[in-house]
Amino acid sequence: MDSDDSITPGLAACLDQIAAGDLTARDRIIELCGGRLRALAHRMLSRFPNVRRWDDTDDVFQNAAMRLHRTLGQMRLDSPRSVMALAATQLHRELIDLARRHAGPASYAANHGTNVAPSVESADAPRHIDRAAASGASLDRWTLFHEAIAALPDEQREVFHLVWYLGADQKSAATLLGCSERTVKSRWRAAREAVKAALDGLPPE
Repeated sequence: MDSDDSITPGLAACLDQIAAGDLTARDRIIELCGGRLRALAHRMLSRFPNVRRWDDTDDVFQNAAMRLHRTLGQMRLDSPRSVMALAATQLHRELIDLARRHAGPASYAANHGTNVAPSVESADAPRHIDRAAASGASLDRWTLFHEAIAALPDEQREVFHLVWYLGADQKSAATLLGCSERTVKSRWRAAREAVKAALDGLPPE
């Protein structure tokens, strides 16, 4: 999620105000970033199949905006780009928390529809139970996948957000990050290897 020229000056001014102790500038930052944050929430939500079924973009956006607002009062940022990176991180954390909630054994997702085992008298019981178990395993692996991304070093995670969540090509990512395309390729390769290792070399599904 890039910070274009239309909001960069406003974000920079807000950061100066926060540094001077004016925490009301956090509201202005949320206002300035709102459109991009909502668009990013929509894009990232599409990568969380076990969350998308139960939560919509507005749910994710509102909760992530509250996380961002709170965090802006706890840490000092030095650039508009750092605001956007923090916004993406808060969205990611919100989606991971939702994924954990929906993957849990007591969740609505785990006990809804075909995930609810029929009575023992039903001839279809084994098939339904197997389906529920398979669904739960898939949810667990997707959650593990996104947690592995969250655990990446900052530079690798930023590249992963741009390339995988937002669909940016490596040349565009290099421009946004102010580095060479070769650097992006290196970070992208390292990030993929780390995520792959966290899942024992297997895809989420």
